[in-house]
Amino acid sequence: MARTIGILIFPDFQLLDAAGPISVFEVAGRFAGRRASIKPLALKAGPVRSSSGVVMMAESLKSARALDTLIVAGGEGISAAMLSEPTLAFLRSAARRTRRIASVCSGAYVLAQAGLLDGRRATTHWGRTADFLAAFPRVRLEPDRIFVKDGNVWTSAGISAGIDLALAMVAEDHGEDIAKETARQLVLYHRRSGGQSQFSTLLELKAPTGRFKPLLSWARERLDQPLTVERMAEQAHMSARHFTRAFIAEIGVTPSKAIEKLRVEVARSRVEDIGEPIEQIARSTGFGDPERMRRAFMRAFGQPPQSLRRTARSA
Repeated sequence: MARTIGILIFPDFQLLDAAGPISVFEVAGRFAGRRASIKPLALKAGPVRSSSGVVMMAESLKSARALDTLIVAGGEGISAAMLSEPTLAFLRSAARRTRRIASVCSGAYVLAQAGLLDGRRATTHWGRTADFLAAFPRVRLEPDRIFVKDGNVWTSAGISAGIDLALAMVAEDHGEDIAKETARQLVLYHRRSGGQSQFSTLLELKAPTGRFKPLLSWARERLDQPLTVERMAEQAHMSARHFTRAFIAEIGVTPSKAIEKLRVEVARSRVEDIGEPIEQIARSTGFGDPERMRRAFMRAFGQPPQSLRRTARSA
């Protein structure tokens, strides 16, 4: 029997919060040979205008029956949705009746307002961390996670993270092979490593498409080697002094800081894969020893590699 997945939307919802998971479930159903019944839901049946102006047709909450999964979108209209008692009552009832309930981005505010996140681990968009913590102190917020599953309640980070959440649900329902095939069809990462704070180190640099992009790519493939200013300048065919000035002007950080960022990015992904010893990761990413890597992680993430590994293991 086909599962029914409800996507709760409201005026000024974020379109990708709804459309992203819908596309994942649609493609996964094709590969699994069991298509889910996907229903956009709203307080009133009919067209619901997203913040982009694009309209999605929704069924009434009153018509929602036998839902397997309910996902709450986020968006600019979240404040009004939080004040809607019929919406909150529906969510409380759905939490008892459905196999799982979830939110994308600021949709976590509605779940929290309904009391469904009290005492639970959860996440939301990184830019809303301070506001969310002040509004809902009983929620155990994990601001750097892509998504969090606590029992049958799932929450995800900003906007596109709803796709990651949906892929994880597909893996739970149909297995990892179907999830990987779905991600491949949608030209997505099957599972993004790391958290919200690092998308991506190259993107954080001031001008990743400028003349030093090839140099940074070259360096990323040689992180286990000494990458001194002199060696990088030679690779860029510049004097060390001129290279340093030009690099800072274009990239926004010193060459040594850029290399540390790249090393941290690669090391974090491998730390969260759990299997590889911390000492080996430190050597192969150019830190040399675990203590140097620990200090770099503290500067970048505010926590050591072991903490990130424990978080990844618990997830």
